[in-house]
Amino acid sequence: MGFTVSSADMEAIALGGAFLGTGGGGDPYIGKLMAQAALDAHGPVTVTDVAEVPDDAVCVPVCMMGAPTVMVEKLPNGEEAAAALSALEAYLGTKVDYLICIEAGGLNSTIPFAVAAATGLPLLDGDGMGRAFPELQMVSFTLHDIKASPMALADDKGNTSILNAISNQWTERLARAQTVEMGGAALVALYPMTGAQAKQGLLRGTLGLIRELGESIAAERQANRHPGDALIRRCGGMQLCTARVVDIERHTTGGFARGRAVLKGLDEDQGRSFTLDFQNEFLCLEDGEGKPMALTPDLICALDADGGLPVTTEKLHYGLGLRLIGLPANPQWRSAGGLDLVGPGYFGYSHAFAPLETLNPANTNT
Repeated sequence: MGFTVSSADMEAIALGGAFLGTGGGGDPYIGKLMAQAALDAHGPVTVTDVAEVPDDAVCVPVCMMGAPTVMVEKLPNGEEAAAALSALEAYLGTKVDYLICIEAGGLNSTIPFAVAAATGLPLLDGDGMGRAFPELQMVSFTLHDIKASPMALADDKGNTSILNAISNQWTERLARAQTVEMGGAALVALYPMTGAQAKQGLLRGTLGLIRELGESIAAERQANRHPGDALIRRCGGMQLCTARVVDIERHTTGGFARGRAVLKGLDEDQGRSFTLDFQNEFLCLEDGEGKPMALTPDLICALDADGGLPVTTEKLHYGLGLRLIGLPANPQWRSAGGLDLVGPGYFGYSHAFAPLETLNPANTNT
């Protein structure tokens, strides 16, 4: 079943996307404002179940590519995503029928609503990750042999380009280099696919889930409860730790925000220490002895320990209290092909992947 999204719904969608985005996808506040402005100007957006899409329909994801830290200071002018979509349509020689969210994360869970409102196109209820990942080949579409290119990029200065590459990995490499030259961030349209391909490759129901999670966060905060327990119950997750940031190393390089946060335990975790690594997204949580507690592709979601709002990687700072929650990844990511694409080994970690429930057998769902 499809549904309609208005400007008022964007508060919940931004919250839910920031939680499910595992710290990545860009600042949801920026994307929320862009989407609200577009929805106010053009009216509501229709979100469609992919089962209802004709097999020959043209479906295209739109998103931001680059380092989330860049988007905090270099705001989009609002025209880049539409420019990228128009450039791709011109290259393909056909109009797009449906838009897709490429990932459930921050800015990239809200930008497609802005483009959908401005163009009048419907959005599909789903995404390509079920979370956020840092590289554009890291999508379920790759697992289903859907090509990332032709791909269009657009920047805030009015530049657009089209990329054709021999593989999705090469599309990432070439597009990342262009994104760096565009100032570290660009808006892109890519993975043009048919409705039949979308039915195979899309992780279904994500947009409805994001909205539901955001509504839950808002309701729990309104009731003066920390939303962590409700989110754990809804998503089948587990509490990982409650801790404060005591040191952080962060640098933006190669179009990514990379870093490590050192954490000291609070409350029931008093006396323990942890390290949290990220590359745009949170990828690896270790205890003080270097033992992994959560590994990509499973989700490491961060909430402010006091207020319960989702925390993105660019918002990490000294003294911030965090409640870290682990969620199991979509089963596709735990497959051999999925782990080749987004597992710990790809990011250079020596740990072999093990599921959350194996790494933390004492932690039970709340």
